[in-house]
Amino acid sequence: MDQPSSRAARQESLREHNLALVAREVLSASRPLSRAEVAARTGLNRATVSRLVAELVAGRLVIEDAPVVAGAGRPATPLRPASCTVGGLGLEVSLDFLGARVLDLAGQVVAEEVVAGDHRASAAAAVLGDLGRLAQQVAGRAAAQGTQVAGSALALPGLVAHSRLLVAPNLGWREVDPAAHLHELPGARLRLDNEARLAALAELAVAESRSFLYVSGGVGIGAAVVQDGAFATGVHNFAGELGHVCVDPAGPRCRCGATGCLETFAGTAAILRAADLPEASDLSQVRSAVEQGNEKAERAVARAASALGIALAALVNLVDVSDVVLGNTLAELIEPMRPMVEAELSTRVLAAQWAPVSLRVAATAAHPALTGAARAALAPVIADPAGWLAGPGQGGFGKLSQ
Repeated sequence: MDQPSSRAARQESLREHNLALVAREVLSASRPLSRAEVAARTGLNRATVSRLVAELVAGRLVIEDAPVVAGAGRPATPLRPASCTVGGLGLEVSLDFLGARVLDLAGQVVAEEVVAGDHRASAAAAVLGDLGRLAQQVAGRAAAQGTQVAGSALALPGLVAHSRLLVAPNLGWREVDPAAHLHELPGARLRLDNEARLAALAELAVAESRSFLYVSGGVGIGAAVVQDGAFATGVHNFAGELGHVCVDPAGPRCRCGATGCLETFAGTAAILRAADLPEASDLSQVRSAVEQGNEKAERAVARAASALGIALAALVNLVDVSDVVLGNTLAELIEPMRPMVEAELSTRVLAAQWAPVSLRVAATAAHPALTGAARAALAPVIADPAGWLAGPGQGGFGKLSQ
């Protein structure tokens, strides 16, 4: 997403640009900021910051906390994102569920719904129609609490290009235009992205690290590379298909048509089959079986861990990150898998001696792509707050009703 530059501009769109600077600092900060701190971060003078903050407060994007006295100076008034005024609608189609979540500017969940279902080899039109109805219900509940939805973003488990899903092998979908089936969603136009990348966006909002490799595990396995807070998406926006990295050319055939892909060893369905557990089981049951000394489960986890370590080492060698984050279902097995994954990384990453790779669980556990999608839907409000503020005295949002 486009971000305003880090210093004050001297151009025709001075007000809009500087308003975006101030909004970004306040709405993206990890703690409430004072006007003086905003001025120092943006290079704007205090009078300009005060005027722009007043606009954001009047537009209900920012609120002021009670003044705080620190030292001998004047009391500082902390500024923070407003709660339950404007929200982003995050949507997700997974093999096992449909989800909708409205997140406000303060990062709070205003309304959400997750509906279980089996969407393997499903009909896109029917599934997306169900999702559209779910989205309307959740947006309606948010509106009843005073939160207007600024826009929507949809997380999909496959290759996404602009407004289309090109292919999602595990869903059995090809060349799908989701907007055509979701019909009218509240707010601005629908944004699409890969599920793993949106889950990584949720992680980026709360993680201390600004550079990491996020691995989203499920039946399929996706990844996102984050470097200095920016996503490495590739030329066509296809980067991160870790699940289709070949770890054994003689391995099982994958749904994508190739053989030996990582997800045929370390995907949820592959691990359950190898552990001889029912398809309806989850990886927490595999972990319990390992803890109880079940040999089939132990072999299944060791096989998955070795394959995952090989694929991760290849990616770390290519992109040079030191922090690997396991999210979604793979997080359930991080401890039994850790020794073998770390052994593969230590052996196969050329720079491991000088830059050891850490392995940790994602901070956002419950459907992180829904949170990331909601944050992506809110991004235009932060990037262009002037377009979302109503005119003087109107007390509403300019674009929210358009």
